[in-house]
Amino acid sequence: MNKAKLLLVEDDPALLELLEYRFSNEGYSVRATADGDEALILAAEDTPDLVILDWMIEGTSGIEVCRRLRRDKSTAHVPIIMLTAREAEDDRIRGLDTGADDYLTKPFSPRELLARVGAVMRRIRPALAGETIEVGDIVLDPVAHKIVRRGEVLKLGPTEYRLLKFFMESPGRVFSRSQLLDGVWGTGSDIELRTVDVHIRRLRKAIEMPGTKDPIRTVRSAGYSLEG
Repeated sequence: MNKAKLLLVEDDPALLELLEYRFSNEGYSVRATADGDEALILAAEDTPDLVILDWMIEGTSGIEVCRRLRRDKSTAHVPIIMLTAREAEDDRIRGLDTGADDYLTKPFSPRELLARVGAVMRRIRPALAGETIEVGDIVLDPVAHKIVRRGEVLKLGPTEYRLLKFFMESPGRVFSRSQLLDGVWGTGSDIELRTVDVHIRRLRKAIEMPGTKDPIRTVRSAGYSLEG
């Protein structure tokens, strides 16, 4: 299996060197920079599997780098763990609302960061390796392009398939309609937001089975998520 590609963005030279060393020793392929503008270039050149992103960095700020990565179709789904000395609740909420998947305040233990990254990679690695993805009683085979629930092969349209795969790569995470639109249809799409609701209904109908719960959860004023 290929090494997971990690983009590390941190402007503290000592911490950058330490984290680069620790993650390289753990088998990650690490590209590191202290500059937000260079981080965007590196991400565009070779899409990482995960980004560790400091809030206060040179050039473009970490929060803006996060926002731009989420807007770009090629990096919209890439997990982002933000590092920051900002401890205020409003700052944490702002970081998560911008698109960060996790948030770690300084000072922190490198072991904790390694553990958090490892947890994220265990979740997304099946999709990266082309292996089957399992969430609850639903199994998706990306190679065979097949969805199975409780032993029964389900028939999904191409858009519903992409939508379900997008959900299954990030189980439990709540996606807004805009994020689903960018992630499934692509940034710059002229599809209207209400179209997302139509395809959510179609997906629910395609995967429903007697005696099973609806795994797609509607979160009021927030969006949708896939529960295990």
